[in-house]
Amino acid sequence: MATSHTVLAALFFFGMAFHLTSVDANFANSMYFYWGNPGSAIQGKGDDLQLVLDQTSGSGVKSKGTFLFGSIEMLIKLVSSTGDRHDEIDFEFLGNLSGQPYIIHTNIYTQGIGNREQQFHPWFDPTADFHNYTIHWNPTAVVWYVDSVPIRVFRNYESQGIAYPNKQGMRVYSSLWNADNWATQGGRIKIDWSGAPFIARYQRFRARACKWRGPISIGQCGSKAPGNWWTSPAYTSLSFTKQGQLKWVRDNYMIYDYCKDMKRFNGQMPPECFKPQF
Repeated sequence: MATSHTVLAALFFFGMAFHLTSVDANFANSMYFYWGNPGSAIQGKGDDLQLVLDQTSGSGVKSKGTFLFGSIEMLIKLVSSTGDRHDEIDFEFLGNLSGQPYIIHTNIYTQGIGNREQQFHPWFDPTADFHNYTIHWNPTAVVWYVDSVPIRVFRNYESQGIAYPNKQGMRVYSSLWNADNWATQGGRIKIDWSGAPFIARYQRFRARACKWRGPISIGQCGSKAPGNWWTSPAYTSLSFTKQGQLKWVRDNYMIYDYCKDMKRFNGQMPPECFKPQF
């Protein structure tokens, strides 16, 4: 993550599809460090997390469980696996020159294919207070939310030949990392390490998830069984109020949409760009 001088503070609420066998999730019982700065730590009663980045090391945590159909770079992402055919759903904050706005960067990979970026300026200062960042992932759509306001939707058009992330369980990852080679203005703005260490703070991780138990989970988590609330109509489409909020964000704060970048794709736009998403 390319940022300078500013300490990032953010609240991440991961709203994932809930299954009756899931456990109460927090950082202490659901996440572990797999690389990073010694200053990174789970704090309090397990509901607080601090990631620290300096010039010698980054920081990252990884979920212990694997989930199917759930709500989930700084970096927050749901990833099914490593390899050429992985699925991934991203929520990232990109830093900028001092005084310039931050960028909320979103992306989605299906079967190893990404290049579906959409970017937004936040309508608030993300360093001033904690906020809720949610990815709601169910068999019908992926929805990115900020403080319960939808900013992006990726709908399931698998029946029309468009890949959708529904064949693999995913883990939650979060990291604070140096993306000098691409993130801030395409890599033109480098980190000012004189502002280090950089700190990202998280609170109240909540994974309401359908737990992955192998291929059989696809049918169980995707069914319209009474206990699978995430497949009910209330969670498979946006209300008129939420559609209005989505339009407000996209009309006023969206700064990049891959579906409008004709030059990038030489006119051969991804097929979902011609489909309604909300």
